Amino acid sequence: MNGYNYIISKQIQWARNHEIALMGSKGKQGRPAYTQNLDDNLFEPLLLDTLQSFQEGDGNELAGNPAKMQAVHSSSALSVNIFQYWKSKKQVPAIAAACGLCNQTTKFSKNITFEVKYPIDARFQFSPNIDVVIHNSDSPYKVFAVECKFSEAYGGRSHAGIKKKYLDLDIWEDIPNLHELALSISPDDHQFQYLHPAQLIKHILGLKKAFGKTGFRLLYLWYDVLGSAGATHEVEISSFSEVAKLDNIHFHTLSYQELIIRLADNYRNKHKSYIEYITGRYL
Repeated sequence: MNGYNYIISKQIQWARNHEIALMGSKGKQGRPAYTQNLDDNLFEPLLLDTLQSFQEGDGNELAGNPAKMQAVHSSSALSVNIFQYWKSKKQVPAIAAACGLCNQTTKFSKNITFEVKYPIDARFQFSPNIDVVIHNSDSPYKVFAVECKFSEAYGGRSHAGIKKKYLDLDIWEDIPNLHELALSISPDDHQFQYLHPAQLIKHILGLKKAFGKTGFRLLYLWYDVLGSAGATHEVEISSFSEVAKLDNIHFHTLSYQELIIRLADNYRNKHKSYIEYITGRYL
């Protein structure tokens, strides 16, 4: 079984174990992998500002019936299930530390938002959406940005490269190694099978434009799978990390499984229902 089908099958079994009714992507048509209402796919309903963030994002996560976020294998649903809880509890530093973005005694992380846009250049009509952003105060790192990947990393679709319009900007001046990588995947990416480096590079450009080269940390948070797909994905992640490191970009990587185990080890007693949900569903 490939990684994509493994993730979907596991999530379908989770839904059945909890007697959650499923439907196809077109109602009665398609594989039954969508909950009949959004809340069935979430640990807690969307907070108002979280709802507004997804409504304003470019991913159309909440449009349609069923919406993309109703898929049991939805990456956006997974990110909400992991991060929104700590926002609602006003304990943002806890999840920031669990992600390895700061130490456990640090308290400068104040808020979490979703689907945040940081423009790369005013001439471009669209700006990339960053899945999760942790906003800080009194820190040299103004934000911790998180790019989240679940089943889509293993879906078999080819990754778009970097369009030429991005390559001639002044913003590349002090990140020559990332620029060289961008040139090698423009206009098409024939190097990477599971990682989408063009997306990560555009996130780095937008964050660099907003906060400067040293004003942010970017985390690639990915769901690991057994077999060659997971192994190759990890090799590609390491390869990209080395390039970012050469340019002194604060780029970090972590699997969802590692994050969930950290959360369970540290917070099971005080946050029992949340920990039982994320471990039971995603481990």
